[in-house]
Amino acid sequence: MSDALITVPESELESLRDRIHATRWPRPWPTNGWGAGTDPHELRRLAEPWADGFDWRAHERAINALPSHRTTVDAAPVLYLRFDGETADATPIVLTHGWPSTILEEVELARRLAHPSEYGAAGERAFTVIVPALPGFAFTPEQPVIPGIATHELWHALMTQLGFRRYLAHGGDLGAGVSARLAQAHPEAVAGIHVLATGDPADQANPTHEEIDHLARSAQWYADEGGYEHLQRTRPITAAYALNDSPVGLLAWLLEKYHAWTDHGARVSGISDDLTLTQASVYWFTGTIAASFRPYWEHEHHPPGPIHVTVPTGLAVFPADLAHPPRSWAERNHNVVHHTKMPRGGHFAAIEEPDLLAADIRAFAAAAL
Repeated sequence: MSDALITVPESELESLRDRIHATRWPRPWPTNGWGAGTDPHELRRLAEPWADGFDWRAHERAINALPSHRTTVDAAPVLYLRFDGETADATPIVLTHGWPSTILEEVELARRLAHPSEYGAAGERAFTVIVPALPGFAFTPEQPVIPGIATHELWHALMTQLGFRRYLAHGGDLGAGVSARLAQAHPEAVAGIHVLATGDPADQANPTHEEIDHLARSAQWYADEGGYEHLQRTRPITAAYALNDSPVGLLAWLLEKYHAWTDHGARVSGISDDLTLTQASVYWFTGTIAASFRPYWEHEHHPPGPIHVTVPTGLAVFPADLAHPPRSWAERNHNVVHHTKMPRGGHFAAIEEPDLLAADIRAFAAAAL
């Protein structure tokens, strides 16, 4: 077990509260709700308890109680959580988070995969789960010196270092891309991948009607919701100056995504207020919002090339996730052996629906192994 994941001096807590209290709020727009960005009423509703009442120390203790480890892989520092499976024949799997996420979002999923008997799934397959933190994200503020460093190669070296010769991989968002490139580069070691999204195939000729509809929805989604991505690909550091200096600005940036990308019904988002403030606090105290933009900028300036995955692939489609492809589109560059349309849930499925996601990963493993 490593040292504490995070220990925040009292002076930094006081500084955070002072900054929230001193927020220079913009004049109200003649709009309501979320149409022009983060709803000001919801932002104030969360900012007030963040400054007065949010028990960071309780969350800090819970974070530091996680099974964390630090190591060096190919001269790069890597932090990961390890949840050992409850059976001797547990299947190894590496889970990769996305943006604007941290390893904390994978904890409940990892626990269900490692110890199914504790979550109403006694007798089901158990996994030994490795959850590495993406380079530069919270808990690993050290950024790779070389642009375009291959995260998937770090993960393969880590899994090899841990003694896993064959393993599965799962991810959503950025983590889906890491998992796919991991499988593409090391099919001899990756027995299969389970993902929540797939990249567009290089061959897009003769699209079906369903695929044409998908491309149109994707284009419309990017026009309506993709401003954050365009900025993070093109001028990430400019935005980072503001977000790294204003806790309320940082909270607004995160909250907009938690609202837009989750299956929340009448609630603000599918993520609890408590977890939202914990995530915002972690980004704030580790000062990693700028580094978390880096994968977007690098993808724009150091394109990784097309993906073609030959190992068994499982795709779970959650209805409130971003524009997701039909199975035929995914099959153009993945060996899809398992495809599930989920009844509920969104982009942050590991938080929103960990039971559904764990069950689907188990079903995929049964088909792939």
